[in-house]
Amino acid sequence: MNELIRLLAAELPRAVRWSGALARQLRRHDISLSGKHSGSADTDALTLADLAVQEILVAALRDMGPTVRRCRIEAEESSGDLARFAEQSEWVLSIDPIDGTREYRDRTGNRYAVMLHLRNPETIHYSLVYLPEEGAHGTWLEVRDDRIVLGPDDCTVAARPALDALPSIALNRGPESRRILVSGFLGREAERARAVSAAGLDGVLGGDTPGSLFPLMASGYLGGALFHTPNVYDFPVCMHIARVLGGDALWVHDGRPVDFRRTWRDERANMFRLPGIIACASDRTIIPTLIDVARDWSAERYQ
Repeated sequence: MNELIRLLAAELPRAVRWSGALARQLRRHDISLSGKHSGSADTDALTLADLAVQEILVAALRDMGPTVRRCRIEAEESSGDLARFAEQSEWVLSIDPIDGTREYRDRTGNRYAVMLHLRNPETIHYSLVYLPEEGAHGTWLEVRDDRIVLGPDDCTVAARPALDALPSIALNRGPESRRILVSGFLGREAERARAVSAAGLDGVLGGDTPGSLFPLMASGYLGGALFHTPNVYDFPVCMHIARVLGGDALWVHDGRPVDFRRTWRDERANMFRLPGIIACASDRTIIPTLIDVARDWSAERYQ
């Protein structure tokens, strides 16, 4: 495991930075594609950038050698040399080439991200997120070895040194935010957010926040999230951040810590998801309130 994480940390940042540059350029053109029909506008958004960025990331991972190719790939799209990787492995590299595709495609904001994480059945071990248009030259977020770094990119140096120059986020920073992002409830998000607020927290929707979930959680602006059947490509990074900060992610129906032994294929959206409703927070004391609020809500994504 240590060798795998070392390889990813050394080699991935430059490929992710290149991918971000490609995404910035492609966004200037009409690159929208059809092909997803789940009924959720956010889930169904697809662009040429999703396919092109994934192609670059998969090729970069392939060329890192046999240690990386022994991992299984879970990717939101189908592009790239995916056949070069293991069909079966407890180690999974999961890719979201453009997180926030709808906002990216519609040019309504700059919160989109290129992201990848490494996990095994129990938990997440490495996460890398790059927001190409957050700040003057992009923004990095990396989670590894109980350490989180978040900050602006410096394009005058190579990607890995730019990351190494960023300070770590304090892990013992006092009371966490009580703002909780509510997501995935397919038209009932506002109602569910009001229920979270009525329980003494502050339920918010994605459109009401000033940026991407991941840096907002790492910085402390958001204290966590309540997700319905989240996908396995981006949500695990939220879970990784919460656990490194001392929190956790639990299933609301039984209070068990979330793992990856149970996933299901959402045929409508053509992606893998975790089942049920998940309460994720950087402060463990917030999670019981989220569980109490949501325990009787339907765990079925499509009614």
